[in-house]
Amino acid sequence: MTILHDKQVQALKLFEKLSVAATGEPVPADQIDERLRNITTLGPNEFFSCFYPDHLEQAKRVYEVFCHAANFDDFVSLAKQARSFMNSTLFAFSAEVALLHREDCRGVIVPPVQEVFADRFIPADSLIKAFTLATTTQPGDESDIIVDVKDTGNILDPEYKLAYFREDIGVNAHHWHWHVVYPSTYDPAFFGKVKDRKGELFYYMHQQMCARYDCERLSNGLNRMIPFHNFNEPLGGYAAHLTHVASGRHYAQRPDGLAMHDVREVDVQDMERWTERIMEAIDLRRVISPTGEYIPLDEEHGADILGALIESSYESKNRGYYGSLHNWGHVMMAYIHDPDGRFRETPGVMTDTATSLRDPIFYRYHRFIDNVFQEYKKTLPVYSKDNLDFPQVTITDVKVKAKIPNVVHTFIREDELELSHCLHFAKPGSVRARYHHLDHESFSYIISAQNNSNADKQATVRIFLAPTYDELGNDISLDEQRRLYIEMDKFYHTLRPGKNTIVRSSTDSSVTLSSVHTFKELLRGEDLVEGQTEFCSCGWPQHLLVPKGNEKGMQFDLFVMLTDASVDRVQSGDGTPLCADALSYCGVLDQKYPDKRAMGYPFDRKITADTHEEFLTGNMNISHVTVRFQD
Repeated sequence: MTILHDKQVQALKLFEKLSVAATGEPVPADQIDERLRNITTLGPNEFFSCFYPDHLEQAKRVYEVFCHAANFDDFVSLAKQARSFMNSTLFAFSAEVALLHREDCRGVIVPPVQEVFADRFIPADSLIKAFTLATTTQPGDESDIIVDVKDTGNILDPEYKLAYFREDIGVNAHHWHWHVVYPSTYDPAFFGKVKDRKGELFYYMHQQMCARYDCERLSNGLNRMIPFHNFNEPLGGYAAHLTHVASGRHYAQRPDGLAMHDVREVDVQDMERWTERIMEAIDLRRVISPTGEYIPLDEEHGADILGALIESSYESKNRGYYGSLHNWGHVMMAYIHDPDGRFRETPGVMTDTATSLRDPIFYRYHRFIDNVFQEYKKTLPVYSKDNLDFPQVTITDVKVKAKIPNVVHTFIREDELELSHCLHFAKPGSVRARYHHLDHESFSYIISAQNNSNADKQATVRIFLAPTYDELGNDISLDEQRRLYIEMDKFYHTLRPGKNTIVRSSTDSSVTLSSVHTFKELLRGEDLVEGQTEFCSCGWPQHLLVPKGNEKGMQFDLFVMLTDASVDRVQSGDGTPLCADALSYCGVLDQKYPDKRAMGYPFDRKITADTHEEFLTGNMNISHVTVRFQD
């Protein structure tokens, strides 16, 4: 066994059966390492939230202790002790942050959160059935147990049509891991590094989630979502049917018709006041610091500053004045049924980054947040032809190579999730949950381009996809459509003089995870490379790269653009980048975001052109692609 493999095995042991790790006798205070004493007050069985400031501060203290450990053995020793008495989710979050940021953990892969906390992904009735089968098997029977995951809703709720997307295991795992890679409490002063464009990435990743959700809504014959816009409006209901194994309690449901109320730390008026102050800052194109200085919201840094302000993170220029609109919104919605805690109720799924995407209100609230960013984008000049063109480079044709040219088929695939790393079962062997998710056939882009110069040109290839028609079958205006464009891929390519053919597989997308490493694979040491890793578990799931479409075949506009890579490219760091698997949504760990252009370019700003022909330059192409769902 190599040193790296040994480290990987030790790291995985920290996450085994974590939901029940702190259920035994508490560790005597005099036996706790002094570095871990009195740094957390959250009980081992309580609900931890990556949005609740007090919980985040406690987790920050823990992961900073882990990061300060003298060496890997010291870190593991501290972590083993911490897991025996700390809140399991707080511990997992802190340990993963440390694993990703410690130099001596380079190459160690964080385990899939869906196996660590299977109770956040698999409904309670399926877990109960698994326990029942495990306890009623005959002694000596070591055959695998497989339970089917049942639907959590029915056709009485129109939102049920989107359950396959909202409750997708890969999507929710991505959200958890994104907030591990980019914790809002990340302190550049402690780590000695600034996470490049972290605030802008917060904006862009969530904007893309909203765009993808609306694409799925249109695929299912639903209207695009109505953005949240009023802190006093009654909200739709949601029930996740998930249990929190560490406490033995369910994530609370939200009945129809409840509105947000004051919680103990923050009033609804605070939320309204923060919104007004942020909007005023956008109108004035500047934010005010605690010392009264003005910081401009310019083209280069404005989105990044706003992202830190709205989330808010440690990079917020003035948290006291602009508050924490995003995080407190999650908390208020999670406790909407018991805002002052008088009934000691558990929170809803909006409290947890591993579960919040299941709730329809997540997308409506994030569309509200995105609308704030769009107000800032309106203050920026419209991209001119010079901002868009790539002189001497033209795209002559774009095709999608699939079983049927320019037609991509989607379908439902069966998969399984191992439960035995999360829960204790009364029998040895594998216990798995069988579930279904959307998937699509593999395909390739074939891009024909002309380089009319006499020298090689380095190009950035940008690929986006958006619905052609709205809910009523009408063409979507380009300025509306730009907010529905989902990024499919982005990569570099060398254009030789003359004709060029660029072929790119959908499986190589810069948006998606290349693969999900299971506990079993990691224990065997698969895909471990000493000193480096391109896997941070952060990335959109490959199986949801393409929207569902419909049975008749739904028409999408495939947009391809070539830009000058000598202008786009960012020189950063040496050697192989870390966590560069899904760089479009997750960036590159410890390096600059690998594209100088604004995230979402060229669709991040208002488009005044009335038609595609008016907007397009020679280095762009729009072609029609059909996405057909096969039941």
